[in-house]
Amino acid sequence: MPILSSPSIHILKLCVGCDSVEALADWQKQRIAAGHALIHTTRQTPRRDGFGEGSSLYWVMGGFVRVRQRIVALHEIRGADGIMRCGFELDPQLVPTEPVPRRAFQGWRYLPASEAPRDLIAGATVEEGAMPPEMRAALAELALI
Repeated sequence: MPILSSPSIHILKLCVGCDSVEALADWQKQRIAAGHALIHTTRQTPRRDGFGEGSSLYWVMGGFVRVRQRIVALHEIRGADGIMRCGFELDPQLVPTEPVPRRAFQGWRYLPASEAPRDLIAGATVEEGAMPPEMRAALAELALI
């Protein structure tokens, strides 16, 4: 049963197994082609009120927040071991963000709206992005953008 209300809360998550936005996009396209929904399962369920239309999952890759996906719904998922987990159902559109440095962490973290990186190009998909994420990250690290 989906759980969503109207405001928005953002989640920060390490993208394990994909070292680029393009690799994440390819992996998710394969999942969709195989008939799977884009649901990222986690052990902990967010407890803060406010998940809604503007909620997003921000992916950290190579030490930088690089892309976000809108959270469509939260689902309760019972694992094979009988333990309840949370599934973030994600919109398939990946929206590139300005690269913001983040240290490694376990699980996921709430991301205050005031700290959420801006979208690079409003509504742009990975394929439409103008500057390669690696170049943008390098320039950001040098404080040139």
